[in-house]
Amino acid sequence: MTSELPLAGYAAVQEYLFGLKAGGVKFGVDRMRVLSARIGNPENKVPCVHVAGTNGKGSVSAMIESILRVSGQKTGLYTSPHLVRLGERVQVDRVNLSESEIVAFVQDLQPIADAISSEGGPGDGPTFFEFMTAMAFLQFARKGCTASVIEVGLGGRLDATNIVEPEVSVISSIGMDHCEMLGDTLEAIAGEKAGIVKEGRPVVIGRMPPEAESTIRRIAALRGSRVYSVREQFGEDIAGYPRTNLEGDYQRWNAATATIAAELLPRRMGVSAESVRAGLGAVDWPGRWQRTELAGRLTFLDSSHNPEGAGVLDANLSHLRQETRRPIVGIVGALGSMRAKALLEVLAKHCRDIYLAVPHQSRASTFVELEALIPSSFKGRVFRSTVEELFPSRSSCTAGGPSDVIVVTGSIYLLGEVLGRLEPQRGPGEGRLQDF
Repeated sequence: MTSELPLAGYAAVQEYLFGLKAGGVKFGVDRMRVLSARIGNPENKVPCVHVAGTNGKGSVSAMIESILRVSGQKTGLYTSPHLVRLGERVQVDRVNLSESEIVAFVQDLQPIADAISSEGGPGDGPTFFEFMTAMAFLQFARKGCTASVIEVGLGGRLDATNIVEPEVSVISSIGMDHCEMLGDTLEAIAGEKAGIVKEGRPVVIGRMPPEAESTIRRIAALRGSRVYSVREQFGEDIAGYPRTNLEGDYQRWNAATATIAAELLPRRMGVSAESVRAGLGAVDWPGRWQRTELAGRLTFLDSSHNPEGAGVLDANLSHLRQETRRPIVGIVGALGSMRAKALLEVLAKHCRDIYLAVPHQSRASTFVELEALIPSSFKGRVFRSTVEELFPSRSSCTAGGPSDVIVVTGSIYLLGEVLGRLEPQRGPGEGRLQDF
Protein backbone atom coordinates (compact mmCIF):
# COMPACT_ATOMS: atom_id res chain seq x y z
CA MET A 1 0.00 0.00 0.00
CA THR A 2 1.41 3.41 -0.98
CA SER A 3 0.32 6.89 0.05
CA GLU A 4 0.73 10.09 -1.95
CA LEU A 5 0.72 12.44 1.05
CA PRO A 6 2.44 12.28 4.44
CA LEU A 7 0.13 11.13 7.21
CA ALA A 8 -0.91 13.71 9.79
CA GLY A 9 -2.90 12.98 12.93
CA TYR A 10 -3.99 9.80 14.62
CA ALA A 11 -7.21 9.41 12.61
CA ALA A 12 -5.24 9.38 9.36
CA VAL A 13 -2.76 6.89 10.80
CA GLN A 14 -5.61 4.62 11.89
CA GLU A 15 -6.98 4.64 8.34
CA TYR A 16 -3.55 3.87 6.92
CA LEU A 17 -3.05 0.95 9.30
CA PHE A 18 -6.56 -0.31 8.62
CA GLY A 19 -5.72 -0.30 4.93
CA LEU A 20 -2.69 -2.46 5.66
CA LYS A 21 -4.76 -4.79 7.83
CA ALA A 22 -7.34 -5.16 5.09
CA GLY A 23 -4.58 -6.74 3.01
CA GLY A 24 -4.78 -9.77 5.29
CA VAL A 25 -2.22 -12.03 6.91
CA LYS A 26 0.90 -12.90 4.94
CA PHE A 27 3.22 -15.49 6.42
CA GLY A 28 6.98 -15.34 6.01
CA VAL A 29 9.92 -13.50 7.52
CA ASP A 30 11.50 -12.13 4.33
CA ARG A 31 9.46 -8.90 4.27
CA MET A 32 10.19 -8.34 7.95
CA ARG A 33 13.91 -8.87 7.43
CA VAL A 34 13.92 -6.30 4.63
CA LEU A 35 11.97 -3.76 6.68
CA SER A 36 14.08 -4.29 9.77
CA ALA A 37 17.32 -3.91 7.82
CA ARG A 38 16.10 -0.54 6.48
CA ILE A 39 15.55 0.73 10.04
CA GLY A 40 18.83 -0.53 11.48
CA ASN A 41 17.83 -3.95 12.83
CA PRO A 42 16.57 -2.66 16.18
CA GLU A 43 15.61 -6.20 17.24
CA ASN A 44 19.33 -6.89 17.79
CA LYS A 45 19.75 -4.05 20.30
CA VAL A 46 17.66 -5.45 23.16
CA PRO A 47 18.03 -9.00 24.58
CA CYS A 48 14.72 -10.86 24.39
CA VAL A 49 12.69 -13.90 25.29
CA HIS A 50 10.58 -15.23 22.39
CA VAL A 51 7.28 -16.88 23.35
CA ALA A 52 5.01 -19.08 21.21
CA GLY A 53 2.15 -21.45 22.04
CA THR A 54 -1.46 -22.28 21.32
CA ASN A 55 -2.65 -21.07 24.71
CA GLY A 56 -0.92 -19.32 27.57
CA LYS A 57 1.71 -17.47 25.56
CA GLY A 58 0.31 -14.07 26.53
CA SER A 59 0.15 -14.96 30.22
CA VAL A 60 3.66 -16.46 30.15
CA SER A 61 4.95 -13.34 28.38
CA ALA A 62 3.36 -11.10 31.02
CA MET A 63 4.84 -13.22 33.81
CA ILE A 64 8.35 -13.12 32.38
CA GLU A 65 8.08 -9.37 31.86
CA SER A 66 6.95 -8.91 35.47
CA ILE A 67 9.85 -10.99 36.77
CA LEU A 68 12.34 -9.02 34.67
CA ARG A 69 10.93 -5.66 35.80
CA VAL A 70 11.05 -6.68 39.46
CA SER A 71 14.65 -7.80 38.82
CA GLY A 72 15.54 -4.23 37.88
CA GLN A 73 15.33 -4.41 34.09
CA LYS A 74 13.70 -1.81 31.87
CA THR A 75 11.31 -4.01 29.97
CA GLY A 76 9.66 -4.11 26.60
CA LEU A 77 6.57 -6.26 26.07
CA TYR A 78 5.12 -6.99 22.62
CA THR A 79 1.84 -8.93 22.45
CA SER A 80 -1.14 -9.26 20.13
CA PRO A 81 -3.96 -8.69 19.57
CA HIS A 82 -4.84 -5.75 21.78
CA LEU A 83 -7.94 -5.82 23.98
CA VAL A 84 -9.12 -2.22 23.61
CA ARG A 85 -6.39 0.14 22.38
CA LEU A 86 -3.77 -0.46 19.69
CA GLY A 87 -0.98 0.87 21.90
CA GLU A 88 -1.48 -2.03 24.33
CA ARG A 89 0.53 -4.19 21.94
CA VAL A 90 3.78 -2.30 22.57
CA GLN A 91 4.61 -1.51 26.20
CA VAL A 92 7.71 -0.25 28.00
CA ASP A 93 7.62 -0.97 31.73
CA ARG A 94 3.92 -1.76 31.07
CA VAL A 95 3.19 1.73 29.69
CA ASN A 96 1.31 1.56 26.40
CA LEU A 97 2.56 3.09 23.17
CA SER A 98 0.79 6.47 22.96
CA GLU A 99 -1.19 7.84 20.03
CA SER A 100 1.49 10.43 19.35
CA GLU A 101 4.19 7.77 19.34
CA ILE A 102 2.17 5.63 16.93
CA VAL A 103 1.75 8.63 14.63
CA ALA A 104 5.48 9.36 14.71
CA PHE A 105 6.42 5.75 14.02
CA VAL A 106 4.03 5.45 11.10
CA GLN A 107 5.28 8.72 9.65
CA ASP A 108 8.81 7.31 9.83
CA LEU A 109 7.91 3.89 8.48
CA GLN A 110 5.49 4.87 5.71
CA PRO A 111 8.07 6.16 3.22
CA ILE A 112 10.26 3.12 3.87
CA ALA A 113 7.31 0.81 3.25
CA ASP A 114 6.42 2.73 0.09
CA ALA A 115 9.98 2.41 -1.17
CA ILE A 116 10.02 -1.34 -0.54
CA SER A 117 6.73 -1.72 -2.41
CA SER A 118 8.00 0.38 -5.33
CA GLU A 119 11.20 -1.63 -5.63
CA GLY A 120 9.39 -4.96 -5.62
CA GLY A 121 5.64 -5.09 -5.94
CA PRO A 122 2.46 -4.64 -3.89
CA GLY A 123 3.01 -8.00 -2.22
CA ASP A 124 6.47 -7.00 -1.05
CA GLY A 125 5.28 -4.16 1.17
CA PRO A 126 5.03 -4.67 4.95
CA THR A 127 1.77 -5.97 6.42
CA PHE A 128 -0.10 -4.45 9.35
CA PHE A 129 1.45 -6.94 11.78
CA GLU A 130 4.92 -6.30 10.37
CA PHE A 131 4.38 -2.57 10.87
CA MET A 132 3.45 -3.15 14.50
CA THR A 133 6.41 -5.48 15.00
CA ALA A 134 8.77 -2.83 13.62
CA MET A 135 7.23 -0.26 15.99
CA ALA A 136 7.88 -2.59 18.93
CA PHE A 137 11.52 -3.20 18.05
CA LEU A 138 12.12 0.52 17.48
CA GLN A 139 10.36 1.56 20.69
CA PHE A 140 12.30 -0.88 22.84
CA ALA A 141 15.62 0.21 21.35
CA ARG A 142 14.89 3.95 21.52
CA LYS A 143 13.61 3.75 25.09
CA GLY A 144 16.75 1.96 26.24
CA CYS A 145 15.08 -1.26 27.30
CA THR A 146 17.49 -3.75 28.81
CA ALA A 147 15.26 -6.78 28.20
CA SER A 148 12.15 -7.55 26.17
CA VAL A 149 9.55 -10.26 25.82
CA ILE A 150 8.28 -10.87 22.29
CA GLU A 151 5.09 -12.86 21.82
CA VAL A 152 4.61 -14.67 18.52
CA GLY A 153 1.60 -13.44 16.56
CA LEU A 154 0.62 -16.72 14.91
CA GLY A 155 2.50 -20.00 14.63
CA GLY A 156 6.19 -19.31 14.90
CA ARG A 157 8.33 -20.45 11.98
CA LEU A 158 6.86 -17.94 9.53
CA ASP A 159 5.81 -15.27 12.01
CA ALA A 160 7.22 -11.76 11.56
CA THR A 161 8.69 -11.82 15.07
CA ASN A 162 10.90 -14.76 14.14
CA ILE A 163 13.80 -12.54 13.09
CA VAL A 164 14.93 -12.28 16.71
CA GLU A 165 17.82 -14.20 18.25
CA PRO A 166 16.45 -14.74 21.75
CA GLU A 167 18.25 -15.57 24.94
CA VAL A 168 15.56 -18.19 25.54
CA SER A 169 12.69 -19.52 23.42
CA VAL A 170 9.44 -20.63 25.07
CA ILE A 171 6.58 -22.78 23.76
CA SER A 172 3.80 -22.62 26.33
CA SER A 173 1.40 -25.23 24.94
CA ILE A 174 0.29 -27.05 21.80
CA GLY A 175 -3.35 -27.56 20.83
CA MET A 176 -5.62 -27.66 17.80
CA ASP A 177 -6.14 -24.07 16.69
CA HIS A 178 -5.57 -22.10 13.47
CA CYS A 179 -5.45 -25.48 11.76
CA GLU A 180 -6.15 -23.96 8.35
CA MET A 181 -2.83 -22.12 8.63
CA LEU A 182 -0.67 -24.31 10.84
CA GLY A 183 -1.75 -27.86 10.01
CA ASP A 184 -4.36 -30.33 11.14
CA THR A 185 -2.27 -32.51 13.46
CA LEU A 186 -0.55 -31.77 16.75
CA GLU A 187 2.76 -32.75 15.18
CA ALA A 188 2.33 -30.26 12.34
CA ILE A 189 1.31 -27.44 14.68
CA ALA A 190 4.22 -28.23 17.02
CA GLY A 191 6.58 -28.14 14.06
CA GLU A 192 5.41 -24.66 13.12
CA LYS A 193 5.77 -23.34 16.66
CA ALA A 194 9.17 -25.01 17.08
CA GLY A 195 10.30 -22.82 14.22
CA ILE A 196 11.27 -20.23 16.85
CA VAL A 197 13.94 -22.55 18.29
CA LYS A 198 17.35 -21.07 17.45
CA GLU A 199 20.75 -22.71 17.13
CA GLY A 200 22.25 -23.41 20.54
CA ARG A 201 19.66 -21.36 22.43
CA PRO A 202 17.64 -23.09 25.18
CA VAL A 203 13.92 -23.74 24.73
CA VAL A 204 11.37 -24.12 27.52
CA ILE A 205 8.25 -26.19 26.93
CA GLY A 206 5.05 -26.19 28.96
CA ARG A 207 2.65 -29.08 29.49
CA MET A 208 1.61 -30.51 26.12
CA PRO A 209 0.60 -33.77 24.39
CA PRO A 210 3.42 -36.34 23.94
CA GLU A 211 3.34 -36.21 20.14
CA ALA A 212 3.77 -32.43 20.20
CA GLU A 213 6.61 -32.63 22.71
CA SER A 214 8.40 -35.28 20.63
CA THR A 215 8.26 -33.04 17.57
CA ILE A 216 9.71 -30.07 19.44
CA ARG A 217 12.46 -32.20 21.00
CA ARG A 218 13.43 -33.57 17.59
CA ILE A 219 13.71 -30.09 16.08
CA ALA A 220 15.59 -28.77 19.11
CA ALA A 221 18.09 -31.64 18.87
CA LEU A 222 18.77 -30.80 15.22
CA ARG A 223 19.56 -27.22 16.27
CA GLY A 224 21.67 -28.11 19.28
CA SER A 225 19.16 -26.51 21.63
CA ARG A 226 18.63 -27.93 25.09
CA VAL A 227 15.00 -28.51 26.07
CA TYR A 228 13.76 -27.62 29.56
CA SER A 229 10.42 -29.23 30.37
CA VAL A 230 7.91 -28.06 32.96
CA ARG A 231 6.82 -31.62 33.55
CA GLU A 232 10.38 -32.80 34.15
CA GLN A 233 11.15 -30.01 36.60
CA PHE A 234 7.83 -29.75 38.44
CA GLY A 235 6.12 -33.11 37.94
CA GLU A 236 2.38 -33.73 37.70
CA ASP A 237 1.17 -32.51 41.10
CA ILE A 238 -0.05 -28.93 40.72
CA ALA A 239 0.54 -28.37 44.43
CA GLY A 240 4.25 -28.21 43.70
CA TYR A 241 3.96 -25.56 41.01
CA PRO A 242 4.76 -21.85 41.54
CA ARG A 243 1.94 -19.57 42.66
CA THR A 244 0.81 -16.44 40.86
CA ASN A 245 -1.85 -13.83 41.47
CA LEU A 246 -3.62 -14.96 38.27
CA GLU A 247 -6.33 -17.49 39.11
CA GLY A 248 -6.65 -21.03 37.81
CA ASP A 249 -4.51 -24.17 37.81
CA TYR A 250 -3.43 -23.50 34.24
CA GLN A 251 -1.87 -20.22 35.37
CA ARG A 252 0.32 -22.21 37.73
CA TRP A 253 1.46 -24.26 34.72
CA ASN A 254 2.20 -20.98 32.97
CA ALA A 255 3.99 -19.71 36.07
CA ALA A 256 6.24 -22.77 36.04
CA THR A 257 7.04 -22.16 32.37
CA ALA A 258 7.86 -18.51 33.08
CA THR A 259 9.97 -19.46 36.09
CA ILE A 260 12.19 -21.83 34.11
CA ALA A 261 12.60 -19.29 31.30
CA ALA A 262 13.53 -16.49 33.72
CA GLU A 263 16.04 -18.66 35.53
CA LEU A 264 17.78 -19.45 32.23
CA LEU A 265 18.42 -15.79 31.46
CA PRO A 266 21.97 -14.41 31.76
CA ARG A 267 23.10 -13.58 35.29
CA ARG A 268 23.45 -9.89 34.37
CA MET A 269 19.66 -9.61 34.25
CA GLY A 270 19.52 -10.04 38.01
CA VAL A 271 16.84 -12.73 38.20
CA SER A 272 16.70 -14.33 41.66
CA ALA A 273 14.37 -16.68 43.47
CA GLU A 274 12.90 -13.67 45.25
CA SER A 275 12.34 -11.65 42.07
CA VAL A 276 10.64 -14.67 40.49
CA ARG A 277 8.25 -14.95 43.43
CA ALA A 278 7.60 -11.21 43.52
CA GLY A 279 7.14 -10.98 39.76
CA LEU A 280 4.67 -13.84 39.64
CA GLY A 281 2.75 -12.27 42.52
CA ALA A 282 2.35 -8.97 40.70
CA VAL A 283 1.34 -9.98 37.18
CA ASP A 284 -1.29 -7.84 35.47
CA TRP A 285 -2.91 -9.65 32.54
CA PRO A 286 -6.63 -8.89 32.12
CA GLY A 287 -9.20 -11.15 30.52
CA ARG A 288 -7.70 -14.44 31.73
CA TRP A 289 -10.12 -15.84 34.32
CA GLN A 290 -10.20 -12.30 35.67
CA ARG A 291 -12.35 -11.98 38.78
CA THR A 292 -14.26 -8.74 39.29
CA GLU A 293 -17.61 -7.45 40.59
CA LEU A 294 -20.40 -5.58 38.84
CA ALA A 295 -22.75 -3.95 41.33
CA GLY A 296 -21.88 -6.67 43.83
CA ARG A 297 -22.28 -9.51 41.32
CA LEU A 298 -19.33 -11.88 40.99
CA THR A 299 -18.09 -11.73 37.38
CA PHE A 300 -15.35 -13.51 35.47
CA LEU A 301 -13.79 -12.43 32.19
CA ASP A 302 -11.97 -15.23 30.40
CA SER A 303 -10.66 -15.54 26.85
CA SER A 304 -10.89 -19.32 26.55
CA HIS A 305 -11.24 -19.21 22.80
CA ASN A 306 -10.32 -22.68 21.46
CA PRO A 307 -10.72 -26.39 22.29
CA GLU A 308 -7.68 -26.55 24.56
CA GLY A 309 -8.88 -23.43 26.37
CA ALA A 310 -12.35 -24.93 26.68
CA GLY A 311 -10.87 -27.80 28.69
CA VAL A 312 -9.37 -25.29 31.12
CA LEU A 313 -12.69 -23.42 31.24
CA ASP A 314 -14.45 -26.67 32.15
CA ALA A 315 -12.18 -27.12 35.17
CA ASN A 316 -12.55 -23.48 36.22
CA LEU A 317 -16.34 -23.63 36.02
CA SER A 318 -16.39 -26.83 38.08
CA HIS A 319 -14.34 -25.10 40.78
CA LEU A 320 -16.55 -22.02 40.56
CA ARG A 321 -19.74 -24.02 41.10
CA GLN A 322 -18.23 -25.67 44.16
CA GLU A 323 -16.97 -22.34 45.48
CA THR A 324 -20.16 -20.31 45.08
CA ARG A 325 -23.05 -22.82 44.97
CA ARG A 326 -24.81 -20.25 42.80
CA PRO A 327 -26.25 -20.37 39.27
CA ILE A 328 -23.83 -19.43 36.49
CA VAL A 329 -24.88 -17.32 33.53
CA GLY A 330 -22.61 -17.58 30.50
CA ILE A 331 -21.98 -14.85 27.91
CA VAL A 332 -20.13 -16.15 24.87
CA GLY A 333 -18.97 -15.19 21.40
CA ALA A 334 -16.45 -17.00 19.21
CA LEU A 335 -14.66 -16.99 15.87
CA GLY A 336 -15.22 -20.24 13.99
CA SER A 337 -17.32 -23.34 14.56
CA MET A 338 -14.54 -25.53 16.00
CA ARG A 339 -13.87 -23.02 18.75
CA ALA A 340 -17.54 -22.23 19.36
CA LYS A 341 -18.55 -25.89 19.59
CA ALA A 342 -16.01 -26.69 22.30
CA LEU A 343 -16.95 -23.63 24.35
CA LEU A 344 -20.70 -24.15 24.08
CA GLU A 345 -20.42 -27.78 25.12
CA VAL A 346 -18.64 -26.68 28.30
CA LEU A 347 -21.07 -23.84 29.03
CA ALA A 348 -24.03 -26.20 28.52
CA LYS A 349 -22.65 -28.40 31.33
CA HIS A 350 -22.34 -25.61 33.86
CA CYS A 351 -24.62 -22.69 33.01
CA ARG A 352 -28.29 -22.11 33.72
CA ASP A 353 -28.59 -19.56 30.89
CA ILE A 354 -26.42 -18.75 27.89
CA TYR A 355 -26.29 -15.33 26.27
CA LEU A 356 -24.88 -15.19 22.76
CA ALA A 357 -22.98 -12.05 21.73
CA VAL A 358 -21.32 -11.71 18.33
CA PRO A 359 -18.00 -9.76 18.37
CA HIS A 360 -17.64 -7.00 15.81
CA GLN A 361 -15.23 -9.03 13.69
CA SER A 362 -15.70 -10.36 10.19
CA ARG A 363 -14.72 -13.89 11.24
CA ALA A 364 -17.16 -14.03 14.16
CA SER A 365 -19.69 -16.86 14.32
CA THR A 366 -23.26 -15.65 13.78
CA PHE A 367 -26.20 -16.18 16.13
CA VAL A 368 -27.52 -18.92 13.85
CA GLU A 369 -24.16 -20.69 13.79
CA LEU A 370 -23.79 -20.48 17.56
CA GLU A 371 -27.32 -21.70 18.24
CA ALA A 372 -26.79 -24.73 16.01
CA LEU A 373 -23.80 -25.77 18.12
CA ILE A 374 -25.52 -25.72 21.50
CA PRO A 375 -25.93 -29.36 22.65
CA SER A 376 -29.49 -30.67 22.46
CA SER A 377 -29.11 -31.82 26.07
CA PHE A 378 -28.99 -28.20 27.28
CA LYS A 379 -32.29 -27.38 29.00
CA GLY A 380 -31.52 -23.79 29.97
CA ARG A 381 -32.48 -20.61 28.22
CA VAL A 382 -30.57 -19.13 25.28
CA PHE A 383 -30.66 -15.42 24.48
CA ARG A 384 -29.36 -13.32 21.63
CA SER A 385 -27.85 -10.05 22.77
CA THR A 386 -25.07 -7.51 22.25
CA VAL A 387 -22.24 -6.21 24.39
CA GLU A 388 -23.96 -2.83 24.52
CA GLU A 389 -27.22 -4.36 25.78
CA LEU A 390 -25.50 -6.67 28.25
CA PHE A 391 -23.22 -4.00 29.71
CA PRO A 392 -25.13 -0.69 29.54
CA SER A 393 -22.77 1.00 31.99
CA ARG A 394 -19.38 0.42 33.58
CA SER A 395 -20.90 -1.16 36.68
CA SER A 396 -23.86 -3.18 35.44
CA CYS A 397 -24.78 -6.30 33.52
CA THR A 398 -28.32 -7.12 32.36
CA ALA A 399 -27.75 -10.88 32.06
CA GLY A 400 -29.28 -13.12 34.70
CA GLY A 401 -30.45 -12.14 38.16
CA PRO A 402 -28.84 -10.42 41.16
CA SER A 403 -27.61 -13.66 42.75
CA ASP A 404 -26.17 -15.22 39.59
CA VAL A 405 -22.47 -15.49 38.77
CA ILE A 406 -21.56 -14.02 35.37
CA VAL A 407 -18.92 -15.62 33.16
CA VAL A 408 -17.93 -13.88 29.93
CA THR A 409 -15.86 -16.19 27.73
CA GLY A 410 -14.75 -16.95 24.22
CA SER A 411 -13.06 -14.69 21.73
CA ILE A 412 -10.47 -12.25 23.00
CA TYR A 413 -12.22 -9.73 20.74
CA LEU A 414 -15.44 -10.15 22.73
CA LEU A 415 -13.48 -9.68 25.95
CA GLY A 416 -11.96 -6.50 24.55
CA GLU A 417 -15.38 -5.07 23.74
CA VAL A 418 -16.62 -5.88 27.24
CA LEU A 419 -13.56 -4.35 28.90
CA GLY A 420 -14.05 -1.25 26.79
CA ARG A 421 -17.52 -0.89 28.37
CA LEU A 422 -16.39 -1.69 31.92
CA GLU A 423 -13.20 0.36 31.83
CA PRO A 424 -13.92 3.48 29.73
CA GLN A 425 -10.71 5.04 31.05
CA ARG A 426 -8.89 2.84 28.55
CA GLY A 427 -10.23 5.09 25.80
CA PRO A 428 -12.36 4.35 22.73
CA GLY A 429 -12.04 0.82 21.42
CA GLU A 430 -10.08 0.14 18.26
CA GLY A 431 -11.83 -3.01 17.11
CA ARG A 432 -11.11 -2.37 13.45
CA LEU A 433 -7.42 -2.80 14.18
CA GLN A 434 -7.87 -5.67 16.60
CA ASP A 435 -7.95 -8.77 14.42
CA PHE A 436 -4.45 -10.30 14.14
